[in-house]
Amino acid sequence: MALSEFEQKRCERIVDAYIQKRRPPAHIRPELDIGFRVAGQSVEIFEIRPRWKEPDKKMEHSVAKATFVKTQAAWRVYWQRADLKWHRYEPAPVVKSLEAFLKLIEEDKYACFWG
Repeated sequence: MALSEFEQKRCERIVDAYIQKRRPPAHIRPELDIGFRVAGQSVEIFEIRPRWKEPDKKMEHSVAKATFVKTQAAWRVYWQRADLKWHRYEPAPVVKSLEAFLKLIEEDKYACFWG
């Protein structure tokens, strides 16, 4: 089940505040930027870079994803491995809030998210 409109706006506000703090300086953003999307019950954070052979086209590289499980009132945390599939983040597969998810990816103790 998707997040309600109110929950989605709340998620967008929280994640946007995090992204704005983490974004590179304006002069670097054409070469490297970060973005996010809220879709269904998931929040995904990704890097945005120009394609190598087609610099006028942008590509996204996923960093982290959290999916809200309403029955548990918790967020499941995922990271994308080299196989380009989402895997549960085993050191902390579930967090209780979106803020805890953002703190987890900011710390990135095991270099799973930002490398």
